[in-house]
Amino acid sequence: MKKIEAIIRPEKFQTLRDKLSAIGIGGLTVTEAAGTGKQKGQTGIFRGTTFQIQLLPKIKVEMVVEETQLNEIVDLIIESCSTGNIGDGKIFVYAVEDSIRIRTGERGQEAVL
Repeated sequence: MKKIEAIIRPEKFQTLRDKLSAIGIGGLTVTEAAGTGKQKGQTGIFRGTTFQIQLLPKIKVEMVVEETQLNEIVDLIIESCSTGNIGDGKIFVYAVEDSIRIRTGERGQEAVL
């Protein structure tokens, strides 16, 4: 099993969710996040005053999938969330050693489905 963690633009989340649902991926954990990378924030103007926004809003989407689905899902995230501009986000992939469903005690892939 692999855990995919994607940090994406908030406006791209609904498109990503729809495409994941279309291929049968329904189990997601979604967290509102804020961060900065190469873009180094933004400059804003409020009532004539210029200010810096250091941390930009992002969405963190996490899912545990079978290894056979990994490349398809990563490609789908890239296709759904890429604008070609700095700030599109990142995808991290981790190995998952085990998974346990608390309610039933099921382990491994059965606990993820």
